[in-house]
Amino acid sequence: MFGNPKVKGPVFGLLAEYEDGNALLDAIRHGRSAGYERMEAYTPLPMHEVFEALGDKNRLPLLVLFGGIAGAVTGFALQYWSHVIHYPYNIGGRPLNSWPSFIVVMFELTILFAALTAVFGMLLLNGLPRPHHPVFDVPGFEEASHSRFFLLVPAYDPEFHMERTKQMLSATATVQLSEVPNP
Repeated sequence: MFGNPKVKGPVFGLLAEYEDGNALLDAIRHGRSAGYERMEAYTPLPMHEVFEALGDKNRLPLLVLFGGIAGAVTGFALQYWSHVIHYPYNIGGRPLNSWPSFIVVMFELTILFAALTAVFGMLLLNGLPRPHHPVFDVPGFEEASHSRFFLLVPAYDPEFHMERTKQMLSATATVQLSEVPNP
């Protein structure tokens, strides 16, 4: 029901289990040198080295920047429209387009749009909410939140071939190698 549309066939991928983070890092580097590009790692604690070894690019800061710029432009446009076009009212001889008085609202909308972009961008880029992922069906995967480290090579990786991928993962310090069923 919640299967990945990218994967056709009975196997979603191969999941390798490791005892520590260093073994996982070595396996990621080994997989990257073998040409695998779409690996996923699951760790019980944050490891920035894993993120860097996987080669993932974080696009969230750029999205937040664009959200902030959109907020500033929206704040300026809103005030320009209301003060200059819709209801021009000259107070004390100042110009109608007095942008220094617009700064406070522009700043507030910049912060608001950037914060909302950060929240919704994080959810979108992380693929959340995800009610089910095929690795949840692998026995022992619940240890990923306690004490074990896992590396998934999904079947939608361009280099994925069942036997070659098994040999590549077996050449690392894996504790257990499991096939991930495709629901």
